[in-house]
Amino acid sequence: MNPKDPLKTIYRESLSLLTDLYELTMAYGYWKLGMADREAAFHLFFRRKPFSGGFAVAAGLEIAMDFLEHFRYSASDLAYLEQLKGSDGAPLFDLKFLEYLSHFSFKCDIDAMPEGTPVFPYEPILRVQGPILHAQLLESPLLNIINFQTLIATKSARICWAARPDPVVEFGMRRAQGIDGALAAARAAYIGGCESTSNVLAGKIYGIPVKGTHAHSWIMAFDDEESSFDAYAEVMPNNCIFLIDTYDTIEGVKKAISVAKKMRKKGVEMIGVRLDSGDLTHLSIEIRRLLDEAGFTNAKIMASNELDEQIINDLKHQGAKINVWGVGTNLVTGKDQPALDGVYKLSAIKDEKDKWQYKVKISEQLVKVTNPGIHQVRRFYDDHGNIADMIYDVHSDISPEPHCIDPLDPTRWQTLSPQMKYKDLLEPIVRGGKRVYKSPPLKEIRDKALMELSQFHPAMRRFLYPQPYFVGLEKSLYETKLSLIRELKRKQ
Repeated sequence: MNPKDPLKTIYRESLSLLTDLYELTMAYGYWKLGMADREAAFHLFFRRKPFSGGFAVAAGLEIAMDFLEHFRYSASDLAYLEQLKGSDGAPLFDLKFLEYLSHFSFKCDIDAMPEGTPVFPYEPILRVQGPILHAQLLESPLLNIINFQTLIATKSARICWAARPDPVVEFGMRRAQGIDGALAAARAAYIGGCESTSNVLAGKIYGIPVKGTHAHSWIMAFDDEESSFDAYAEVMPNNCIFLIDTYDTIEGVKKAISVAKKMRKKGVEMIGVRLDSGDLTHLSIEIRRLLDEAGFTNAKIMASNELDEQIINDLKHQGAKINVWGVGTNLVTGKDQPALDGVYKLSAIKDEKDKWQYKVKISEQLVKVTNPGIHQVRRFYDDHGNIADMIYDVHSDISPEPHCIDPLDPTRWQTLSPQMKYKDLLEPIVRGGKRVYKSPPLKEIRDKALMELSQFHPAMRRFLYPQPYFVGLEKSLYETKLSLIRELKRKQ
């Protein structure tokens, strides 16, 4: 069962300074100019699909909400901020501002996609609406939490798709980016589809099933390989997956079979064997033959050794007889793309008359042009699965047959039929700074991710040249964006 406060289980100190300095300098500016309570809307989204794939899987929301529920400035936080100096040697922050922070209480509304939801570029994973000073302070920590876990949940979903229907065990703690990287990666990998983790602390904190037996060092600690297997079977007969490639893999499996026969006479079954090197296809075929001939047809063959979705996919096409996959470094580090390009952008702010002013950031790079407004994402589907997503402004009247336009290519558009079913993806999470959403157990989040991904065409999950899924801006939102861009260019 998940603990109530996983971050406080790990970190005893306040995490409110887990931010970039410019978030605090902007907050100070809003406070000093009397703008602190101006209502604003920010969206957290990414611009490019990770791993050159077709989708991402939203993750990290529960940890982000845990962060927010404990967002307070401690006396030590304020003492540290008080000693910061500007370029003239004077204090960076006014003492009255630090006094303001000492009474800070988060007041924003947050809507977000539940964890495990497939998500696409420019769709807000999360929307923050409320006093601009409050919303601004959340930028860096929300990006830190959501970006990484979404990246790893996506990588996990790709790896588990390649391995299907075989289970995948997350094995990457020793190569992860520090303690928190290992824990966050284990959690996200489970959401993406991994069956279990080798990380025992992640198992304790998040309730993820844990798996593991022994390493090469166990075998090398004995005079010979068979003695090491005998010893392990004696001390842990209900957890025997023997690592067979320390010296000679084929001889290793023969020794494992010898020990397994002794175990069977005692009424105990060997679970299987593990390969960590060599030609995994050739070796697994030969190992399967030897196991079957010896009567161990139910014994599993597990493989590790720098695996990823491409390698697993190739091994399966080559006829490898592996049926459990241990994936480490390439999963927990997102090795081929070590960061999601998630951003957190202001899209609307109220003026002095309490009227919304929509904002857009323009750039010579089209992918960096933002979308104005206060967004929701509507997913259209029928009995065969998902059809298209529409990003729309919550204050707009939506036509029964909405016309949607690709934000990067206006020649790509769709008109969506009123006969289609739909659901809005952003759900209320926080209202007035108070949490109103109860996260489901992690196992349910994992099941949701697997179910939701099954509603898309399989071609979208190809590793090379996946079929693009259509995501468009609702026509009036697209036109508002163009109008704002023209207005800004006229002012330049």
